[in-house]
Amino acid sequence: MADDTPTVLAIDIGGSHVKIRSSAGGDELKAVSGPTMNAAAMADAVTALARGLAFDVISMGYPGPVVHNRIVSDPHNLAPGWVGFDFGGRFGKPVRIVNDALMQAIGSYQGDRMLFLGLGTGLGAAMIVDNVAQPMELAHLPYRKGRTFEDYLGEASLEKRGHRKWQKHVFRAVEQLTAALEPDYVVIGGGNVARLDHLPPKARRGDNANAFKGGFALWLDKTLVV
Repeated sequence: MADDTPTVLAIDIGGSHVKIRSSAGGDELKAVSGPTMNAAAMADAVTALARGLAFDVISMGYPGPVVHNRIVSDPHNLAPGWVGFDFGGRFGKPVRIVNDALMQAIGSYQGDRMLFLGLGTGLGAAMIVDNVAQPMELAHLPYRKGRTFEDYLGEASLEKRGHRKWQKHVFRAVEQLTAALEPDYVVIGGGNVARLDHLPPKARRGDNANAFKGGFALWLDKTLVV
């Protein structure tokens, strides 16, 4: 790397694990997260995982709303205590924070207009248009019968309704969102994309590892607007 190119530590925070990877190379490292993990505990886990790694800056994908680099509410699947936490002070490095779906979307982006949907415990969403990245809180919008997109596309729906009906709703939701947002293509990521037998039109599978690519791009891709 050139001397002026920072080494990025990307952190992907999930409901079951917190994962890290360095832009300098090396394997993904992870620790168990879960409902007892607050921001301080996450920082401690990352410090332990990153021991011996040299890095200049940090990117963080957070499972909740982030506005202007600031967490605005606690996550559903982790402990409270995230809003207002001073990550830069704790790590002693500059930190950029985005919604976790947006970080994976950035790593999945291949130009033009892309809609990203993350199928997991809930529903993550983001859109990137001509390198301008925008997180989207679509999960809690009305979908049908007074219930939200997340009510039909999240993990609980898969368990409640079964695979066939869940997949049918995934296709129907992608059709509706595609009609409204007019993307050139759709990337479906998250852990449950593997449960889809096939994909809707104009869609391709994402990969959770793309979250790290997105984290690196937050610092290294000068064309990206977040």
